[in-house]
Amino acid sequence: MAGGAAAAAAIANAIKASGSIVRVEASDFQRILEKQDDPLVVVSNEWMFGHWYKYLTSYKGMTFFAKSSEPIHISQRCEIIECKKIWIPG
Repeated sequence: MAGGAAAAAAIANAIKASGSIVRVEASDFQRILEKQDDPLVVVSNEWMFGHWYKYLTSYKGMTFFAKSSEPIHISQRCEIIECKKIWIPG
């Protein structure tokens, strides 16, 4: 029981540290990118229980996250930062 409480507290602290993260579908993520003039996108290509592409971007002060088994088409006007792993709480 104490282990579960500790895990819940760790997740709550991670959420506080990271701010608000909005999870969206891949199609919604693409629409958010289309609304921006010069978007920055963080991308990871991970293997864990299957192949996953994960994406982060910021729009109007909010951080948006998408996860997909297929790559999302990202316009050439986007600045892309590739990383090994994207981890978000919860």
